[in-house]
Amino acid sequence: MWTQKQLLIALLMVVTGSLNTLSTKWADTMSSPGIDGQSRKFNHPYLQACSMFVGEIMCLVAFNLVYFYRKRRAGELEEVIPLTESQGTAFNRLIFLPPAMMDLLATSTMYVGLNLTFASSFQMLRGSVIVFTGLLSVAFLNRSLTFVKWFGISFILLGLGIVGLSDFSTHGADGHGKNNMITGDLLIVMAQIISASQMVYEEKYVSKYNVPPLQAVGWEGVFGFLVLGFLLIPMYFIPVPEPFGDNPRRVLEDAIDGFVQLYNNPLLICAFVGTIVSIAFFNFAGVSVTKELSATTRMVLDSVRTLVIWMFSLAVSWQKFNYLQVIGFLFLIIGMCLYNNVVIVPTLQRWGLVRRPPLNEPPRAVFVHQVVVTPPDSDSTAGVGSS
Repeated sequence: MWTQKQLLIALLMVVTGSLNTLSTKWADTMSSPGIDGQSRKFNHPYLQACSMFVGEIMCLVAFNLVYFYRKRRAGELEEVIPLTESQGTAFNRLIFLPPAMMDLLATSTMYVGLNLTFASSFQMLRGSVIVFTGLLSVAFLNRSLTFVKWFGISFILLGLGIVGLSDFSTHGADGHGKNNMITGDLLIVMAQIISASQMVYEEKYVSKYNVPPLQAVGWEGVFGFLVLGFLLIPMYFIPVPEPFGDNPRRVLEDAIDGFVQLYNNPLLICAFVGTIVSIAFFNFAGVSVTKELSATTRMVLDSVRTLVIWMFSLAVSWQKFNYLQVIGFLFLIIGMCLYNNVVIVPTLQRWGLVRRPPLNEPPRAVFVHQVVVTPPDSDSTAGVGSS
């Protein structure tokens, strides 16, 4: 039975995780006068990606506040070493630069895709990260996948295909065309390849330092914000066709136009700030769920978040009901449960239909979106985290 604290952090993760996607999509649906005085939709995915990195930086600020508070109470640095180092093993902050660049590419690509498709499809298609993580872990971590995991991957692939088919078979209430939606879906799936590469890199090169997750998230946010902030300058001069350049200058990103649109619409500011605050609290809640409960519980809660986003999108008429999307979502859930050994496999093991793993088999790292953690029955409960 969960305690009140565990229920609170689980609820916090579902609410803030849902708000993060919904706030970003809400901003995409709003119109505001730009730098040329013409009102148009807020199509600034790279500026929104910057806001996500600001939210991650807030995690580092929170981490340092807790660090100095505990250091002051402890009176001795040795008592707070685990907050910044793992058993006295120092780490170079530059180890977070490569995963930050992968996070930058993945997030920017996903936000471009989100602008073109439904929020619910966006969230469901992000589940494909499990497929690519599994394949890359076989190739680069010399990991073997069991038959059950391959079976789970098959269900996920089938679910992804059905979700994509559901987008192709209908027009949305927000005016998305079929070509735009399919393009958005493909961009989101492509971004998961980059996210999977980030997680494999983190497990191979970063997790050995056992850096506190909030600190890891924060440093990746710092590097991501600095690099993307600099890249906004050349993006201002790179011409692109619609729908990727829906701004007065028809360039890859017109940050100045984006800030003018924000200034001219208070609700747009609310959505933009909501993205920043929600990603910070979502990372905190996700890390807390992994520590207090388990990584598999975090996966289940993330599936609940997908359901909340889908139901909200239907309620506010961002999209129309499509039974194919329900079927695709169910296949995705079954595949994720099979891959992460949740509910289905343990039940079959209790019935004697599936062999239980040897008791002396070492626990393996579990991937739950952009965080690498160790199952709670091992020596540590958290490794390296990201957004």
